[in-house]
Amino acid sequence: MSDQQDSSPSMDVLLRGFWKENPVFVMVLGTCPTLAVTNKVINCFAMGISVMFVLVMSGLLISLLRNFIPKQVRIASFILIIATFVTMVDYAIQSISLDLYDSLGAFIQLIVVNCIILGRAEAYASKNGPVKSMLDAVGMGLGFTFALLCLGVIREALGNGTLMMDTPFEISLFGPNFAPWSIMILPPGGFFVLGLELALFAWLRKRRARRTAAAAQA
Repeated sequence: MSDQQDSSPSMDVLLRGFWKENPVFVMVLGTCPTLAVTNKVINCFAMGISVMFVLVMSGLLISLLRNFIPKQVRIASFILIIATFVTMVDYAIQSISLDLYDSLGAFIQLIVVNCIILGRAEAYASKNGPVKSMLDAVGMGLGFTFALLCLGVIREALGNGTLMMDTPFEISLFGPNFAPWSIMILPPGGFFVLGLELALFAWLRKRRARRTAAAAQA
């Protein structure tokens, strides 16, 4: 495919990953960490920022090296680059908070095989210039973080009655008489909330498509 670097970067590249091609709600990628870490809002922030960092840095480096990486070893090269930045994130989280690191478990290391990151490296960063690749990575990272928070806020609020639990900014939402819905912080609660939000997102997209079609006909 021809190099698309000459195309001027635009906000469409940045916003595409947030809404039109949201990695969780549209492309249904990265569902394992989405279901596993969203029982706390702080986990959502940590995972979202980690994935965004790896997306941006690996996308930038792959874009810069795209003309020098042989096609025969491009996937192995992409994984090596991604793994380097994942290792940096892994050590950084360990140094910041061991409790947060234990809460996220193996899903930090598994960022290496996250389909969002490898998919953007292959489909976008390897075919575009550094600026567009970084914009695309930031958009995808924001979209992923947004999806995590959409689940995390609901699951923590109903499962614990709090927001930002285990942080200095913890907020109690419903008072001492609230009976937590324990199922919301368990795997079934994650599947339930994700299913509802996927249905809502699909309905909003279809509604917008119908409005666009009606405006075009008018």
